[in-house]
Amino acid sequence: MSAPAPIIVTALFGKQDTAYFDALRRAHFPAERNQLPAHLTMFHHLSPSLEAELRQRLTNETRGVRPPPARIAGLMSLGKGVAFRIESPELADIRDRLADSFAAMLTPQDAVGWRPHVTIQNKVTPAEAKALQAALALDFCPRPVAIAGLASWWYRGGPWEPLSRHMFA
Repeated sequence: MSAPAPIIVTALFGKQDTAYFDALRRAHFPAERNQLPAHLTMFHHLSPSLEAELRQRLTNETRGVRPPPARIAGLMSLGKGVAFRIESPELADIRDRLADSFAAMLTPQDAVGWRPHVTIQNKVTPAEAKALQAALALDFCPRPVAIAGLASWWYRGGPWEPLSRHMFA
């Protein structure tokens, strides 16, 4: 096993939604930068010293618990990319509880307000991003999205290494 590294926490989508987001990423994300499947990041950088406690807390948040309702609520400009904004008060509550538990150890990025989203394009010119957002807006309709579980990952600079998965009931 490799040395510990920062930990990323994500929400996992259901299979159909993962396929939908991944198809959009393949179509619109620069291929050389599209190293990860579609994901909803909840924390960008937790200390590796939190591994055991994090696993327990993620288990407690998911074991025997129904998946939190969620929806794709709109499009979001990233300046040099486009994302879908995700709304889920129940998932936000889970994130808030975890943030409260780790408050003293959160990085500035994770300590500020959470903007849940799924990036489908990034690292392109602002003009390309604006064009994609306009094209997607033509037939956009908010719709439900399935949150299947929570996961943690080691971040070692490239594709993430799985650490743990915690599925909702």
